[in-house]
Amino acid sequence: MKAYALYKLLAQNERLRSRRHPLFTRNRFTKFFLFFLFAYYAAMLLLLGVALPLEWRGGGVAAMHRLDGAFPYILIVDFWLRFVLQDTPAQRTREYALLPVKRSFLMHTHLLRAALSPGNLFWGFLLVPFAVIGVLPLLGWVGFAGWLLGWWLLFVCNSLFYLLVRALCLKRLLWCLLPVALHLSLALLLNVGGRPLVMPCRELLHGCALWQPLPLLSLAVAAALCYLLNYRVQLPMVRLETAREDTGGEHTHSRLSALGRLGIVGEYLKLELRLRLRNKNPRVTFLAGIGTMVVLALVQYFSDLYDNAFMTSFICLYAYAVLGAVTLLDIMCHEGNYIDCLMVRRESVEWLLRAKYYFNCTLLLLPALVMLPLELQGKQPPLMSLSFMLFTAGCLYPLTFQMAAFNRHTLRLNGGLSAQRGTASRQVASLCVFFGSLGAERLLVLCLGQTGAYLVMSALGVVGIATHRLWIRSVYRRFMLRRHYIMEGFRATRNA
Repeated sequence: MKAYALYKLLAQNERLRSRRHPLFTRNRFTKFFLFFLFAYYAAMLLLLGVALPLEWRGGGVAAMHRLDGAFPYILIVDFWLRFVLQDTPAQRTREYALLPVKRSFLMHTHLLRAALSPGNLFWGFLLVPFAVIGVLPLLGWVGFAGWLLGWWLLFVCNSLFYLLVRALCLKRLLWCLLPVALHLSLALLLNVGGRPLVMPCRELLHGCALWQPLPLLSLAVAAALCYLLNYRVQLPMVRLETAREDTGGEHTHSRLSALGRLGIVGEYLKLELRLRLRNKNPRVTFLAGIGTMVVLALVQYFSDLYDNAFMTSFICLYAYAVLGAVTLLDIMCHEGNYIDCLMVRRESVEWLLRAKYYFNCTLLLLPALVMLPLELQGKQPPLMSLSFMLFTAGCLYPLTFQMAAFNRHTLRLNGGLSAQRGTASRQVASLCVFFGSLGAERLLVLCLGQTGAYLVMSALGVVGIATHRLWIRSVYRRFMLRRHYIMEGFRATRNA
């Protein structure tokens, strides 16, 4: 088979792979929700693309130069959004491991598809209307095309840089510090006195609009270097994605003997700990939740922009709810890989649910420590933090635990975050956890005042904690009534 024909076949397989995913084909709500999100954010970008050049017109600096000087901000946002939307090429080659296709050809195919992906054109909803209003009257159609070409090359470089960082993070998680350090440095250079980075950014894209060879060549060379680095780094990882080699050394694992004193619940607590310590997907999800919580706390600590009542409540709620939400909304999905073993004894699932509850309640001590500097600074009332902690353990956790009777899709223990797909019930529960609870808190504050609202939330949380065995037993009974239907879904999606 010729190279081009094989490339077309691989591209067709990638399109069919996403369309024929069991969760996507069975769930119309997921299709509608994804289409709604796409349309919503596209409309927001279109609105900004029209409003920004009209707002910046006549300010002494051309609108295109003001946007060009801030393009690192757009690239930073684009980079971090890719963590939940894009896999690495090394992860996509596993399906072809047994076929007579060269791994180097597979790597080139997936890298080219990543560079030429339509996702790199999504920001065009912002840039095209902006260029029509702010660039076309100044430079004509030639400048219009050159300016958009320069932006497209920037997104191609950003996409390839993301793939490189993602591949390095799969080897060692400390590589996540590379984009963090780079993006913090760019933000500092864009805001430090004199703003030394703004003028080079403007000159780069203005040169692309004038079709000067040096700016266009510089971006093309940067994209080529990122491409070659990706190829060199990810090609050896293809074998690691398809098989694991034993290093030959002895492995010693902690027996977690202290938890053995808790009896059967202690044994399932060991299972929860080992699930996060030994498997990439739960571990990365857990660390991402902690990172989000810390970033929000740092933003409020060092900035006065989010000191209003709504944002203070949102950050406090998010800090307490995020760790439970990222794990409990997909409760039992990781256990779908070995659900047949758990069902050997009927009581296993009930003990497992109880252990999950104790484990996640213990994790609430982490946001309490993270929120402590904000309380000492006076930006968050201590009673608010206490009430949200109790409300999360006694009201939000019972809500998310209901997902055990609805989830029936298996999540790979060592898969990427982008492999996770939301169902209708999961999306509804997620909205209730974050926005429903925040709305209830604002309503209670409006009716009872802050002190009264937080006392009521604390009381509701204490009731939920005191009755946790009753509602866990209720969830367990519903799970057992639907166990055959649930296990069928786990088996069907186990290798999807």
